[in-house]
Amino acid sequence: MTKTSFRDEAREIMAGADEALVDELMQGAVDLHVHSGPSTMPRQLDHFQAVEQAAQAGMRAVLFKDHHYSVAPFIPIMDRVLGHHGVKMFGGLVLNNAPGGLNPYAVDFNVKSGAKLIWMPTAHAANHIRNTHRKARLASTVQLKKPYGITVVDANGQLLDVVKEILDIIAEHDVILSSGHLHIAEVWPLFDEAKRRGVGKLLVNHPSYGLHCTYDDMAELAGMGAVLEQSACLYVDSRFNVYPPQELKRQIDAAGVDNSSIGSDLGQVDNPSPVEGMRQAIKLCLGLGYSPDEIRKLVGTNSARLLGLDQ
Repeated sequence: MTKTSFRDEAREIMAGADEALVDELMQGAVDLHVHSGPSTMPRQLDHFQAVEQAAQAGMRAVLFKDHHYSVAPFIPIMDRVLGHHGVKMFGGLVLNNAPGGLNPYAVDFNVKSGAKLIWMPTAHAANHIRNTHRKARLASTVQLKKPYGITVVDANGQLLDVVKEILDIIAEHDVILSSGHLHIAEVWPLFDEAKRRGVGKLLVNHPSYGLHCTYDDMAELAGMGAVLEQSACLYVDSRFNVYPPQELKRQIDAAGVDNSSIGSDLGQVDNPSPVEGMRQAIKLCLGLGYSPDEIRKLVGTNSARLLGLDQ
């Protein structure tokens, strides 16, 4: 099937959703994957608008992600201006080239400035660059310096010492470690060492897309306590849709509802907004047979647990 037919299939499933139930399930939702701006990449809304829309939908929290900088140090200012909306705001740092790649100094500064999530390299991961040759989806509106590919392992597949230093900082501050866009072959030594060093919150973003996780990998990652976040944009009525709706169910079921979450991965131009993406994901999950209680875990509870919102 083509991507267009996948989108048509998603639209058909979503068309029968109970809008009142979707409204109810959006109450308390948490999105750990909001791509608002400002950014060097084209964005349809800024961070303030993302919070305002989340508040209108009754969401509990959003976490902003930019591939080049961390929003975390700005959250206190944003909270002063937007705090009355009642939406918790968070930021994190992606270890791409802009902050120095695998830079423990940048990690140390950002977690001490409130960052709740550290992503391993995404757009500048060697794995990502290999996979997107001539078809980069994460293009900027300005010409940035050509990136170098980053890996977390040496030629023998052993984790680099600098990554171990970063893991110690993450463990000390109890923030979330994401595998970013690393290949699954890199994720295994990363997560094994992370567990040994006391990292308690592991996240895998869009596990099959770019990371090359199999269903068995997903089950094993969930077994070690990782949460596998599905990107709504890959399944809903989005220009990034590459999978049929049934694939969402297969991947959630492989990891289990208790170890799965859904983030919008949206905010780009010519796409649904992050809030609309979450709404569409809820509609898909209803159409795929998940119960309201299961969907609350997927769009709210499991992500809130990673953020420590209920502690």
